[in-house]
This record gives sequence, C-alpha cells and structure tokens, in this order.
Amino acid sequence: MRDVQRQDTSDLIISSDFKELTFAAKKLANHALKLALMGFGTSLLELVASFAAIYLLILDRTHWRTNILTVLLIPYIFSSLPSLIFNIFSGEVGKWIAFIAVVLRLFFPKRFPDWLEIPGALILLIVVAPSLLASTLRGSWIGVAICLAIACYLLQEHIRASDGFRNSFTRAKGLSNTIGIIILLVYPAWALVIDLL
Repeated sequence: MRDVQRQDTSDLIISSDFKELTFAAKKLANHALKLALMGFGTSLLELVASFAAIYLLILDRTHWRTNILTVLLIPYIFSSLPSLIFNIFSGEVGKWIAFIAVVLRLFFPKRFPDWLEIPGALILLIVVAPSLLASTLRGSWIGVAICLAIACYLLQEHIRASDGFRNSFTRAKGLSNTIGIIILLVYPAWALVIDLL
C-alpha cells in the first residue's frame, strides 16, 4: 500500500515538474523569439537607414541639389552601416577604393568629379578610422545618439528650407528628401528604445 502511495506521489511530482519545465521552456522560447525579432528589426532598420543616407547623398550630388548639409550624412553612414558592409569597406576592398580615389584626386584633379569627393571621403574615413573610434561609434548608444542628433538636425533644417512641414511634402523635390530624412530618424529612435528596454 505504501509503495503504491509513494509511486502515485512520485508520479505526481514528476508530472508537476514536467509541467513546470514545459511552461519554463515555452516562456524561454517566447522571450528568445521577441529578442531575436527586436534584433532583426534593428538590423533591418539599420540597413534601410544606411541606404536612405546614401540615397540622400546621391540626390544631393546629382541634379537634385538640396539645402541640407549632406556632409553630416558621412558620420551617420559611418555609425549606421551594417557590420558586414563596414568590414568589407574597412578591409582590402576599401583600401583599394581609397587608394584609387586618392591617386585620381592627386594626379588627375580636373578629371576627378566633384560628386565623388564626399563618397571618397567616406571610404577613406572607414579605412583609416582607428578601431577604438569605430567600436565606440558603431553598435553603441553613443553612435545611435549621434545618428539621432544628425537626423533631427537634418529634418529641422529641411523643414525650415521648405518653409514648413506641409511644404516639405508638397514640393516636387521635397517629398523624397523628407521621406529619406524621416527614415534616418526612425533607426536611431528604435535603437534607443530597444537599448532602454
């Protein structure tokens, strides 16, 4: 009789332990999925923001001249460029691109197009940046705060140059610039919220 009671008690304990273990595993999987989605969302926004900054840089260097200070896009791209792309450009590929840009600028200054100066400076900055600076500005809240400050400044200047927020959306060249600058603002805001959580 005692053996039957012990068996029932041990079965109950094992069953209860399995239920608790299953509940803990589900909770762990749920939290891991949420963290993975937040990380994927941040990485995706980082990639989109980098391409938006490059897009705004291209717009300003082509026939769509804007009144925004596009030089500020260089530290933004430096801080928000995804790690894979940054590592490619900080390696041998970037060294060759920077070397060719410097040689063209030095020996053929009249043939070096003006629109290549800022992208060339970006590649040169990525190649020569010390690892301490790159690790401090990239992937930390300092770099995200700098990106947020740059995006806020560019949005404010663009709205001022367009004579108001409504006009920044209604003018022919203003719409693409406004959307690009708002995308610049979304990534650092999202990254700061994720860091605070």
